[in-house]
Amino acid sequence: MGWYAIIGPREAGATEREHMLTRAAEIFAAEGVDDPHRVDVPGKGQGSGDDGATLRDAVQSVVPALQSGSLFGGKTGVLVVDSQQLLKSEIDAIVEMLDNADPDQAVAVFLAAGTLPAPIKKKVDAGGKLERVKVSTERDAAAWIVNYAKAQHLRIDQQARTELIATFGSNTAQMKNAIDQLAISGSTISANDVRDNFTNRPDEPLWFLGDAIMAGNEGEALRRLADFLQHQHPLILLSYLEGEVRKRSLAAVSPDYDSFVSVAKANPNSYATKKIWRDKTRATGAGLAHSVTAIARADLTIKTMPEATHRVTLERLTVAMCHWMSR
Repeated sequence: MGWYAIIGPREAGATEREHMLTRAAEIFAAEGVDDPHRVDVPGKGQGSGDDGATLRDAVQSVVPALQSGSLFGGKTGVLVVDSQQLLKSEIDAIVEMLDNADPDQAVAVFLAAGTLPAPIKKKVDAGGKLERVKVSTERDAAAWIVNYAKAQHLRIDQQARTELIATFGSNTAQMKNAIDQLAISGSTISANDVRDNFTNRPDEPLWFLGDAIMAGNEGEALRRLADFLQHQHPLILLSYLEGEVRKRSLAAVSPDYDSFVSVAKANPNSYATKKIWRDKTRATGAGLAHSVTAIARADLTIKTMPEATHRVTLERLTVAMCHWMSR
C-alpha cells in the first residue's frame, strides 16, 4: 500500500497538526521508510513559479521523490503537508506521477486541513488508505497529559493537570512545550510550577515581546526577542505565542465578551483578557491561520535542527507574525 491521506479539521491548530504529523511518522515507520522527503505546500498565490501552469519551486521536489527509487533497494517516501493548497496544475502532475509510480517502492502521505483535492483523494481511495484527525477536546487533553507523563516518567498531580488545561485548553502541542520546559528542573510538576511559569507575567520580557508582535512593531519585537533569548528557552516563546493566537482566534469568533471569557476560560477582569477582546479585529482569519502554521513549523525546527538555526527561525517568525497579527 503506497498512498495515504490524513485529513484534519479545516481550522486545524497546533494540536491537530501534531497529531497528523505523528500519524504520518507512524505510517512511514510501518512502511519501512526511514527518511521521507517533506514538501510544505505554500498558500495559493505564494511561492516562486506560481504561474498556474508549472509546479512552484516548493512543490517541485515531489517529482524526484516519487520518480526515484532507493539506491539501496528500499522504499522512498514523500510527505506532502497542506495538500489542500495545491494548485490544479500541481494536482494534475502529482496524479500522473501516482499513476506511474510503483506503490511497492514509493510511499506518499498527504496531509490536508479540511479537504483533500478530489483527484488525489480518488487515488488514495483506490489504492491506499485515508484517515481523519478530529478536533481535540479538553477531555482528550486530560488523557494525553496522563499518558505523556507516564511515558516521560514524570509526576503531574491532579491540580497541576487541571492548571495545565485551564492555561492551555485542549492545545496538547502547547502543553508538551510547557511540560518539557518544566521537566528540566525535576520529575515532579505542581500546579504552582505551571502558574509561576505560564501565567501572565507583565514584569518579564515575554509580555513586552508579545505586545510588540501583536502591535506589528517589528523593530521593537526583534529587540525584545534578542533580550528574551539571552535568558529564556525558545520553546517558552512558542508556547506563549500559540496561546495568544488561540485566544485571539476565540475572540474573533465569539459573539460577545462573556462568551469569549467562557470559551477561553479567561479572567474577565484581567487586563490581558480585555486587551485581546479590544483588539479582536486586528488580525484577519488568514493571518491567524498563517500564524498557527508558522508556529508549528518553528516548533519542529527548534526540536529537530541545530541550535545555530534557532535564532534566525524565531526572527523570521517574529517578523512574519508582526505582519499577520496586525493587518
